[in-house]
Amino acid sequence: MFKVDPKLTKHFKGYCSSPEAIMTFVYMKCRFSLSYRDLEEMMSMRGVSVDHATLQRWVKNFVPLIETRVKKRKKPVGSSWRMDETYIRLNGEWIYLYRAVDKEGDTIDFLLKAKRDKVDAKAFFKKSFKENGCPDSVTIDKSGSNTAALNSINDKLSEEEKIIIRQSKYLNNRVEQDHRFLKKRTTPMLGFKNFYSAKTTIAGIESIRMIQKGQIVGTEKNNNAWNNFTALMA
Repeated sequence: MFKVDPKLTKHFKGYCSSPEAIMTFVYMKCRFSLSYRDLEEMMSMRGVSVDHATLQRWVKNFVPLIETRVKKRKKPVGSSWRMDETYIRLNGEWIYLYRAVDKEGDTIDFLLKAKRDKVDAKAFFKKSFKENGCPDSVTIDKSGSNTAALNSINDKLSEEEKIIIRQSKYLNNRVEQDHRFLKKRTTPMLGFKNFYSAKTTIAGIESIRMIQKGQIVGTEKNNNAWNNFTALMA
């Protein structure tokens, strides 16, 4: 039976539902293409009355617990990266989610930014390098901003440390295909209302995706996502 680590119970004080019930529905929101009203109906089918606005607060408050646990237990990634950005709708406008995977398809990092330019691309690379180490090579598309960001970083590295920059749409198919999992979750939402909500929800989706891939110490790639999730939160 699924049990949340007792060390985490302090975060659930003041909530009427059990930590296990809360985390189950946070998982379901991030794992499947379900709206908050879908989850509200599913709760009522189980004899529990919870408003969809409450479920939304659960996601906002408890996704960071999942994300923190994922970061602490994430397995090392490869040194050959594929990086790309995809679009997310926010209040009728497009913002950009920078993402990278290694050549095996394991998620390296992600960062939601308002613009698609050198400054935001460089912010993504700096965050990724800090948390995952510097790669040997990064494959990107023909984006000038991504190239400029990597060149700017390379300018401060020695010849031995410089990152190989490859521009190949064929090699970058790996990360472009990986966007599909995220798109399946965000497209039915018809966009986000504020940046923080978008950032938190996407962090949950990306964290569950890494759990599903078996990227967490103590989990297996051939195990199902729910079993990996319960092992992480126990």
